[in-house]
Amino acid sequence: MTQVGSVLVVGASAAGLATAEALRRKGYQGALTVIGGEFHPPYDRPPLSKQVLAGEWVPERAQLRTADQLAALDAEIVLQDPARSLDTAARTVRTASGRAVRADAVVIATGLRSRAFPGQQSLEGVHTLRSLDDALALRSALQSADRTVVIGDGVLGAEIAATARGMGVDVTLVGMLTAPMVGLLGSRMAARLAQLHTDRGVHMEFGVAVEFLQEERGRVTAVGLADGRVLPARTVVVAIGSVPATDWLTDSGLTVADGVVCDAFCQAADGVYAVGDVARWHHRGLGKFVRWENRTNANEQAAAVAANILGENRPYTPVPYMWTDQFDAKIQAHGLLGEDADVQVVEGSEEDGRFVALYRRDGHMTGVLGWNMPKQARLHRAAVVDHYTAQAALHA
Repeated sequence: MTQVGSVLVVGASAAGLATAEALRRKGYQGALTVIGGEFHPPYDRPPLSKQVLAGEWVPERAQLRTADQLAALDAEIVLQDPARSLDTAARTVRTASGRAVRADAVVIATGLRSRAFPGQQSLEGVHTLRSLDDALALRSALQSADRTVVIGDGVLGAEIAATARGMGVDVTLVGMLTAPMVGLLGSRMAARLAQLHTDRGVHMEFGVAVEFLQEERGRVTAVGLADGRVLPARTVVVAIGSVPATDWLTDSGLTVADGVVCDAFCQAADGVYAVGDVARWHHRGLGKFVRWENRTNANEQAAAVAANILGENRPYTPVPYMWTDQFDAKIQAHGLLGEDADVQVVEGSEEDGRFVALYRRDGHMTGVLGWNMPKQARLHRAAVVDHYTAQAALHA
Protein backbone atom coordinates (compact mmCIF):
# COMPACT_ATOMS: atom_id res chain seq x y z
CA MET A 1 0.00 0.00 0.00
CA THR A 2 1.31 3.41 -0.98
CA GLN A 3 1.96 5.65 2.01
CA VAL A 4 -0.36 8.65 1.87
CA GLY A 5 -0.16 11.07 4.76
CA SER A 6 -3.50 12.79 4.35
CA VAL A 7 -6.60 12.63 2.18
CA LEU A 8 -9.19 15.37 1.67
CA VAL A 9 -12.61 14.49 0.24
CA VAL A 10 -14.49 17.53 -1.07
CA GLY A 11 -18.18 16.70 -0.95
CA ALA A 12 -20.09 15.00 1.88
CA SER A 13 -22.06 13.06 -0.71
CA ALA A 14 -22.71 9.35 -1.12
CA ALA A 15 -19.61 9.13 -3.33
CA GLY A 16 -17.54 11.18 -0.90
CA LEU A 17 -18.54 9.10 2.10
CA ALA A 18 -18.03 5.85 0.17
CA THR A 19 -14.49 6.97 -0.74
CA ALA A 20 -13.65 7.69 2.90
CA GLU A 21 -15.07 4.36 4.03
CA ALA A 22 -13.25 2.44 1.28
CA LEU A 23 -9.96 4.01 2.34
CA ARG A 24 -10.46 2.84 5.91
CA ARG A 25 -11.51 -0.65 4.81
CA LYS A 26 -8.34 -0.94 2.77
CA GLY A 27 -6.22 -0.16 5.81
CA TYR A 28 -5.55 3.55 5.37
CA GLN A 29 -4.82 5.04 8.81
CA GLY A 30 -3.75 8.57 7.91
CA ALA A 31 -5.54 11.88 8.35
CA LEU A 32 -8.91 12.00 6.61
CA THR A 33 -11.08 15.09 6.12
CA VAL A 34 -14.50 15.34 4.47
CA ILE A 35 -15.87 18.79 3.59
CA GLY A 36 -19.51 19.32 2.67
CA GLY A 37 -21.66 22.30 1.79
CA GLU A 38 -25.00 21.15 3.23
CA PHE A 39 -26.28 21.21 6.79
CA HIS A 40 -27.26 17.55 6.68
CA PRO A 41 -24.79 14.69 7.17
CA PRO A 42 -24.39 12.41 4.11
CA TYR A 43 -27.71 11.07 2.84
CA ASP A 44 -29.01 8.91 0.01
CA ARG A 45 -30.51 10.72 -2.99
CA PRO A 46 -32.51 8.01 -4.86
CA PRO A 47 -35.20 7.88 -2.12
CA LEU A 48 -35.78 11.63 -2.37
CA SER A 49 -37.99 11.36 -5.46
CA LYS A 50 -39.79 8.30 -4.13
CA GLN A 51 -40.02 7.34 -0.46
CA VAL A 52 -39.15 10.74 1.04
CA LEU A 53 -41.32 12.67 -1.41
CA ALA A 54 -44.23 10.29 -0.83
CA GLY A 55 -43.87 10.59 2.94
CA GLU A 56 -43.17 6.88 3.34
CA TRP A 57 -39.82 7.70 4.96
CA VAL A 58 -39.04 10.30 7.59
CA PRO A 59 -36.09 12.44 6.43
CA GLU A 60 -33.68 10.86 8.90
CA ARG A 61 -34.14 7.47 7.26
CA ALA A 62 -32.37 8.76 4.16
CA GLN A 63 -29.18 9.38 6.14
CA LEU A 64 -26.45 6.98 5.05
CA ARG A 65 -24.87 6.50 8.47
CA THR A 66 -25.70 7.15 12.10
CA ALA A 67 -23.71 9.65 14.16
CA ASP A 68 -21.88 6.76 15.84
CA GLN A 69 -20.96 5.22 12.48
CA LEU A 70 -19.60 8.53 11.24
CA ALA A 71 -17.58 8.93 14.42
CA ALA A 72 -16.11 5.44 13.96
CA LEU A 73 -14.75 6.55 10.59
CA ASP A 74 -12.17 8.62 12.48
CA ALA A 75 -12.45 11.48 10.02
CA GLU A 76 -12.89 15.20 10.42
CA ILE A 77 -16.28 15.89 8.85
CA VAL A 78 -16.95 19.56 8.16
CA LEU A 79 -20.49 20.52 7.11
CA GLN A 80 -22.03 23.82 5.95
CA ASP A 81 -18.68 25.00 4.56
CA PRO A 82 -18.59 24.48 0.78
CA ALA A 83 -15.34 24.52 -1.16
CA ARG A 84 -14.60 27.76 -3.01
CA SER A 85 -11.27 27.07 -4.73
CA LEU A 86 -8.58 24.47 -5.34
CA ASP A 87 -4.86 25.07 -5.73
CA THR A 88 -4.07 21.92 -7.66
CA ALA A 89 -0.28 22.16 -7.43
CA ALA A 90 -0.40 22.63 -3.65
CA ARG A 91 -3.43 20.31 -3.25
CA THR A 92 -5.06 22.93 -1.06
CA VAL A 93 -8.78 23.66 -0.87
CA ARG A 94 -10.19 26.90 0.49
CA THR A 95 -13.75 26.95 1.80
CA ALA A 96 -16.45 29.59 2.17
CA SER A 97 -15.45 30.20 5.81
CA GLY A 98 -11.83 30.88 4.82
CA ARG A 99 -10.54 27.51 5.96
CA ALA A 100 -7.53 26.21 4.00
CA VAL A 101 -7.06 22.43 3.94
CA ARG A 102 -4.05 20.79 2.35
CA ALA A 103 -3.72 17.06 1.69
CA ASP A 104 -1.49 14.59 -0.12
CA ALA A 105 -4.53 13.41 -2.10
CA VAL A 106 -7.68 15.37 -2.92
CA VAL A 107 -10.89 13.66 -4.02
CA ILE A 108 -13.54 15.81 -5.71
CA ALA A 109 -17.04 14.52 -4.94
CA THR A 110 -19.15 17.67 -5.23
CA GLY A 111 -21.86 16.09 -7.37
CA LEU A 112 -24.39 18.09 -9.33
CA ARG A 113 -26.73 21.06 -9.19
CA SER A 114 -30.13 21.13 -10.82
CA ARG A 115 -30.46 22.81 -14.20
CA ALA A 116 -32.87 25.72 -13.95
CA PHE A 117 -35.53 26.92 -16.37
CA PRO A 118 -34.96 30.59 -17.26
CA GLY A 119 -36.63 32.83 -14.71
CA GLN A 120 -37.73 30.09 -12.34
CA GLN A 121 -35.66 31.33 -9.39
CA SER A 122 -37.89 34.37 -8.92
CA LEU A 123 -41.17 32.43 -8.98
CA GLU A 124 -42.99 30.92 -6.04
CA GLY A 125 -44.38 27.46 -6.71
CA VAL A 126 -41.56 26.30 -9.00
CA HIS A 127 -39.45 23.45 -7.62
CA THR A 128 -36.40 21.39 -8.45
CA LEU A 129 -35.40 18.21 -6.64
CA ARG A 130 -31.78 17.62 -5.84
CA SER A 131 -31.40 17.91 -2.07
CA LEU A 132 -33.23 16.60 0.96
CA ASP A 133 -34.57 20.09 1.62
CA ASP A 134 -35.83 20.24 -1.99
CA ALA A 135 -37.74 16.98 -1.47
CA LEU A 136 -39.35 18.20 1.74
CA ALA A 137 -40.34 21.51 0.18
CA LEU A 138 -41.86 19.76 -2.84
CA ARG A 139 -43.72 17.29 -0.63
CA SER A 140 -45.25 20.16 1.33
CA ALA A 141 -46.35 21.83 -1.91
CA LEU A 142 -47.86 18.65 -3.36
CA GLN A 143 -49.85 17.97 -0.20
CA SER A 144 -51.92 21.07 -0.91
CA ALA A 145 -51.78 20.97 -4.72
CA ASP A 146 -54.66 19.81 -6.87
CA ARG A 147 -52.49 19.63 -9.98
CA THR A 148 -48.85 19.87 -10.98
CA VAL A 149 -46.84 19.98 -14.17
CA VAL A 150 -43.52 18.11 -14.22
CA ILE A 151 -41.12 19.33 -16.91
CA GLY A 152 -38.55 16.73 -17.96
CA ASP A 153 -38.41 13.42 -19.79
CA GLY A 154 -35.59 11.74 -17.86
CA VAL A 155 -35.51 9.40 -14.87
CA LEU A 156 -36.08 12.11 -12.26
CA GLY A 157 -39.05 13.67 -14.03
CA ALA A 158 -40.72 10.30 -14.51
CA GLU A 159 -40.14 9.29 -10.88
CA ILE A 160 -41.53 12.56 -9.54
CA ALA A 161 -44.58 12.27 -11.79
CA ALA A 162 -45.23 8.72 -10.55
CA THR A 163 -44.82 9.69 -6.90
CA ALA A 164 -47.00 12.80 -7.19
CA ARG A 165 -49.72 10.79 -8.91
CA GLY A 166 -49.54 8.24 -6.10
CA MET A 167 -50.19 11.11 -3.69
CA GLY A 168 -53.45 11.83 -5.50
CA VAL A 169 -52.25 14.87 -7.45
CA ASP A 170 -53.40 15.49 -11.02
CA VAL A 171 -50.08 15.28 -12.90
CA THR A 172 -49.00 16.30 -16.39
CA LEU A 173 -45.55 15.16 -17.53
CA VAL A 174 -44.03 17.26 -20.32
CA GLY A 175 -41.00 16.37 -22.43
CA MET A 176 -39.34 17.32 -25.69
CA LEU A 177 -38.65 13.72 -26.74
CA THR A 178 -41.11 11.02 -27.75
CA ALA A 179 -41.54 9.29 -24.39
CA PRO A 180 -40.10 9.30 -20.86
CA MET A 181 -36.54 7.94 -20.58
CA VAL A 182 -36.38 7.15 -24.28
CA GLY A 183 -32.67 7.96 -24.42
CA LEU A 184 -31.95 5.30 -21.79
CA LEU A 185 -34.53 2.63 -22.58
CA GLY A 186 -34.99 2.96 -26.32
CA SER A 187 -38.30 3.70 -28.00
CA ARG A 188 -39.99 0.33 -27.41
CA MET A 189 -39.54 0.21 -23.64
CA ALA A 190 -40.00 3.96 -23.22
CA ALA A 191 -43.38 3.61 -24.91
CA ARG A 192 -44.25 0.88 -22.41
CA LEU A 193 -43.24 3.18 -19.56
CA ALA A 194 -45.38 5.97 -21.04
CA GLN A 195 -48.33 3.57 -21.19
CA LEU A 196 -47.80 2.66 -17.53
CA HIS A 197 -47.98 6.34 -16.58
CA THR A 198 -51.05 6.90 -18.74
CA ASP A 199 -52.81 3.87 -17.26
CA ARG A 200 -52.20 5.34 -13.78
CA GLY A 201 -53.66 8.70 -14.73
CA VAL A 202 -50.63 10.78 -15.63
CA HIS A 203 -51.27 13.11 -18.55
CA MET A 204 -48.47 12.92 -21.11
CA GLU A 205 -47.40 15.84 -23.30
CA PHE A 206 -44.36 14.72 -25.28
CA GLY A 207 -42.61 16.00 -28.37
CA VAL A 208 -43.21 19.60 -27.34
CA ALA A 209 -40.97 22.17 -25.68
CA VAL A 210 -41.85 24.39 -22.75
CA GLU A 211 -41.63 27.99 -23.90
CA PHE A 212 -42.41 29.97 -20.75
CA LEU A 213 -43.67 29.90 -17.18
CA GLN A 214 -46.71 32.11 -16.73
CA GLU A 215 -46.90 34.01 -13.48
CA GLU A 216 -49.08 36.35 -11.48
CA ARG A 217 -47.73 38.45 -8.61
CA GLY A 218 -44.57 36.41 -8.42
CA ARG A 219 -46.23 32.98 -8.38
CA VAL A 220 -46.34 30.49 -11.23
CA THR A 221 -49.83 29.95 -12.64
CA ALA A 222 -49.24 27.94 -15.80
CA VAL A 223 -46.75 26.34 -18.17
CA GLY A 224 -46.75 27.60 -21.75
CA LEU A 225 -45.91 25.14 -24.52
CA ALA A 226 -44.28 25.88 -27.85
CA ASP A 227 -47.42 24.78 -29.72
CA GLY A 228 -49.42 27.57 -28.08
CA ARG A 229 -51.18 25.56 -25.39
CA VAL A 230 -51.11 26.64 -21.75
CA LEU A 231 -51.22 24.12 -18.88
CA PRO A 232 -52.57 25.66 -15.66
CA ALA A 233 -50.60 24.76 -12.52
CA ARG A 234 -49.62 26.54 -9.33
CA THR A 235 -47.03 23.86 -8.57
CA VAL A 236 -44.43 23.14 -11.24
CA VAL A 237 -41.44 20.81 -11.01
CA VAL A 238 -38.44 21.44 -13.26
CA ALA A 239 -36.49 18.23 -13.91
CA ILE A 240 -34.56 19.13 -17.04
CA GLY A 241 -31.25 17.65 -15.98
CA SER A 242 -28.33 18.61 -13.83
CA VAL A 243 -24.90 20.13 -14.31
CA PRO A 244 -21.70 19.13 -12.50
CA ALA A 245 -20.91 21.31 -9.49
CA THR A 246 -17.56 22.56 -10.76
CA ASP A 247 -17.87 26.37 -10.53
CA TRP A 248 -15.44 26.40 -7.62
CA LEU A 249 -12.76 24.83 -9.87
CA THR A 250 -12.64 27.71 -12.37
CA ASP A 251 -9.05 28.72 -11.55
CA SER A 252 -7.81 25.30 -10.47
CA GLY A 253 -6.03 24.40 -13.71
CA LEU A 254 -8.01 21.17 -13.98
CA THR A 255 -9.75 20.32 -17.23
CA VAL A 256 -13.45 20.86 -16.66
CA ALA A 257 -15.82 19.89 -19.48
CA ASP A 258 -19.16 18.38 -18.45
CA GLY A 259 -17.51 17.37 -15.21
CA VAL A 260 -13.97 16.99 -13.94
CA VAL A 261 -12.08 15.26 -16.75
CA CYS A 262 -10.00 12.31 -15.54
CA ASP A 263 -7.92 9.52 -16.99
CA ALA A 264 -8.86 5.84 -16.85
CA PHE A 265 -7.79 5.76 -13.19
CA CYS A 266 -10.16 8.61 -12.23
CA GLN A 267 -7.21 10.95 -11.73
CA ALA A 268 -7.61 14.55 -12.87
CA ALA A 269 -4.08 15.68 -11.93
CA ASP A 270 -1.22 14.42 -9.83
CA GLY A 271 -2.80 13.53 -6.50
CA VAL A 272 -6.25 14.85 -7.49
CA TYR A 273 -9.14 12.50 -8.23
CA ALA A 274 -12.85 12.82 -8.99
CA VAL A 275 -15.65 10.45 -8.07
CA GLY A 276 -19.39 10.13 -8.55
CA ASP A 277 -21.69 12.39 -10.55
CA VAL A 278 -19.03 15.08 -11.04
CA ALA A 279 -16.39 12.76 -12.54
CA ARG A 280 -15.94 12.39 -16.30
CA TRP A 281 -13.38 9.69 -16.90
CA HIS A 282 -12.02 7.61 -19.76
CA HIS A 283 -13.82 4.27 -19.78
CA ARG A 284 -11.58 1.81 -21.58
CA GLY A 285 -14.44 -0.65 -22.09
CA LEU A 286 -16.39 1.94 -24.05
CA GLY A 287 -13.39 3.69 -25.57
CA LYS A 288 -14.65 7.16 -24.63
CA PHE A 289 -15.12 9.64 -21.78
CA VAL A 290 -18.27 9.12 -19.74
CA ARG A 291 -20.00 10.65 -16.75
CA TRP A 292 -22.66 8.61 -14.99
CA GLU A 293 -25.28 9.94 -12.60
CA ASN A 294 -26.35 6.95 -10.55
CA ARG A 295 -25.95 5.58 -7.06
CA THR A 296 -24.24 2.33 -8.04
CA ASN A 297 -21.50 4.17 -9.89
CA ALA A 298 -20.92 6.41 -6.86
CA ASN A 299 -20.13 3.37 -4.72
CA GLU A 300 -18.09 1.46 -7.28
CA GLN A 301 -16.07 4.46 -8.40
CA ALA A 302 -15.38 5.40 -4.78
CA ALA A 303 -13.86 1.96 -4.18
CA ALA A 304 -11.75 2.31 -7.34
CA VAL A 305 -10.49 5.77 -6.38
CA ALA A 306 -9.62 4.66 -2.85
CA ALA A 307 -7.66 1.72 -4.28
CA ASN A 308 -5.79 3.94 -6.72
CA ILE A 309 -4.91 6.49 -4.03
CA LEU A 310 -3.32 3.60 -2.16
CA GLY A 311 -1.31 2.49 -5.18
CA GLU A 312 -3.30 -0.25 -6.90
CA ASN A 313 -3.39 1.69 -10.19
CA ARG A 314 -6.26 -0.14 -11.86
CA PRO A 315 -8.38 1.42 -14.60
CA TYR A 316 -12.04 1.84 -13.72
CA THR A 317 -14.13 -0.06 -16.28
CA PRO A 318 -17.53 -0.81 -14.73
CA VAL A 319 -20.53 -2.25 -16.51
CA PRO A 320 -23.18 0.49 -16.60
CA TYR A 321 -26.10 -0.09 -14.25
CA MET A 322 -29.18 1.89 -13.34
CA TRP A 323 -32.56 1.28 -11.76
CA THR A 324 -35.80 3.11 -11.22
CA ASP A 325 -39.02 2.38 -9.36
CA GLN A 326 -42.20 3.89 -10.82
CA PHE A 327 -45.64 2.83 -9.66
CA ASP A 328 -45.38 -0.97 -9.39
CA ALA A 329 -42.60 -1.28 -11.98
CA LYS A 330 -39.08 -2.01 -10.79
CA ILE A 331 -36.78 -1.50 -13.75
CA GLN A 332 -33.10 -2.51 -13.78
CA ALA A 333 -30.71 -2.01 -16.67
CA HIS A 334 -27.27 -3.60 -16.99
CA GLY A 335 -25.04 -2.25 -19.75
CA LEU A 336 -26.14 0.27 -22.36
CA LEU A 337 -29.61 0.10 -23.88
CA GLY A 338 -30.53 3.01 -26.14
CA GLU A 339 -32.56 3.56 -29.28
CA ASP A 340 -30.28 1.97 -31.87
CA ALA A 341 -30.24 -1.54 -30.36
CA ASP A 342 -32.17 -4.63 -31.39
CA VAL A 343 -34.47 -5.58 -28.49
CA GLN A 344 -35.68 -9.11 -27.75
CA VAL A 345 -37.81 -10.22 -24.81
CA VAL A 346 -36.40 -13.58 -23.65
CA GLU A 347 -38.21 -14.20 -20.37
CA GLY A 348 -41.70 -13.31 -19.17
CA SER A 349 -43.95 -11.08 -21.24
CA GLU A 350 -44.50 -7.39 -21.70
CA GLU A 351 -48.26 -7.86 -21.37
CA ASP A 352 -47.86 -9.35 -17.88
CA GLY A 353 -45.52 -6.57 -16.78
CA ARG A 354 -42.72 -9.00 -15.88
CA PHE A 355 -40.00 -9.64 -18.43
CA VAL A 356 -36.33 -9.57 -19.37
CA ALA A 357 -35.22 -7.91 -22.61
CA LEU A 358 -31.82 -8.23 -24.26
CA TYR A 359 -30.30 -5.36 -26.24
CA ARG A 360 -27.87 -6.16 -29.07
CA ARG A 361 -25.75 -4.07 -31.41
CA ASP A 362 -23.79 -5.59 -34.30
CA GLY A 363 -24.39 -9.04 -32.88
CA HIS A 364 -23.01 -8.18 -29.41
CA MET A 365 -25.17 -8.13 -26.31
CA THR A 366 -24.67 -4.65 -24.90
CA GLY A 367 -27.47 -4.47 -22.36
CA VAL A 368 -30.12 -6.27 -20.32
CA LEU A 369 -33.37 -4.78 -19.06
CA GLY A 370 -35.32 -6.37 -16.23
CA TRP A 371 -38.91 -5.22 -15.69
CA ASN A 372 -40.05 -6.62 -12.35
CA MET A 373 -37.57 -9.49 -12.88
CA PRO A 374 -34.33 -8.32 -11.21
CA LYS A 375 -32.86 -11.73 -10.45
CA GLN A 376 -33.51 -13.07 -13.92
CA ALA A 377 -32.01 -9.94 -15.51
CA ARG A 378 -28.87 -10.30 -13.45
CA LEU A 379 -28.39 -13.85 -14.72
CA HIS A 380 -28.00 -12.43 -18.23
CA ARG A 381 -25.46 -9.83 -17.06
CA ALA A 382 -22.47 -12.14 -17.65
CA ALA A 383 -22.71 -11.78 -21.42
CA VAL A 384 -22.73 -8.00 -21.04
CA VAL A 385 -19.66 -8.16 -18.78
CA ASP A 386 -17.85 -10.29 -21.36
CA HIS A 387 -18.55 -7.71 -24.05
CA TYR A 388 -17.21 -4.76 -22.04
CA THR A 389 -14.22 -6.76 -20.80
CA ALA A 390 -13.26 -7.53 -24.40
CA GLN A 391 -13.71 -3.89 -25.38
CA ALA A 392 -11.55 -2.75 -22.46
CA ALA A 393 -8.74 -5.04 -23.63
CA LEU A 394 -8.94 -3.49 -27.10
CA HIS A 395 -8.64 0.03 -25.72
CA ALA A 396 -5.98 -0.67 -23.08
